[in-house]
Amino acid sequence: MISEVPRPPQATTLSGDEPLAGVGCTVRDFWAWSLSDLRSNTARSKLAEFLVSRALDATGFPHVEWDSCDVRTTDGIAVEVKAGAYLQTWEQRTLSAVSFGGLRARTWSPQERRYTPSSTYNADVYVFALMHASDHGSYAALDVAQWSFWVLSQAHVAATGQSSLGLNRVKALAGEPIPYGLLAAGIRAAASA
Repeated sequence: MISEVPRPPQATTLSGDEPLAGVGCTVRDFWAWSLSDLRSNTARSKLAEFLVSRALDATGFPHVEWDSCDVRTTDGIAVEVKAGAYLQTWEQRTLSAVSFGGLRARTWSPQERRYTPSSTYNADVYVFALMHASDHGSYAALDVAQWSFWVLSQAHVAATGQSSLGLNRVKALAGEPIPYGLLAAGIRAAASA
């Protein structure tokens, strides 16, 4: 018989100054070591999620890794952020073809202790973020001017029936990219559509 595992406490936001006991460094040192290469898929994706969270003023609490979406607004909008880039951490002969995957997924039910049987579109809104630098010399992931954002409602994404969409399909469905300063308004408009 499996005993009931208590619910973990909600994560607290770290400042980065917290020491790693017995190591002689801080959490900030760990972050610098693990997340400094913003060309890596993991770090770039987390940065895109943070940019969307920041645009929505939803950064007051830590990211929940296993949530069914990447960002939750204070008024309940579930946002999935998909990030892509032309440049990667490895040597490339050509720029990467951009595709956004994982649009539908199974979700974990802690009450039932299992994943849902089928994959679904789990967010109200999907944000497709492209870090569009095309040469390593000008790559500056920390400059929002180098990012393009497209926003689609769950209904638009679900209507495709696809688990992934290429960049050209996203552009055809969403139209022109939304400037970062208007991203929150675009997300809210898509959520109410």
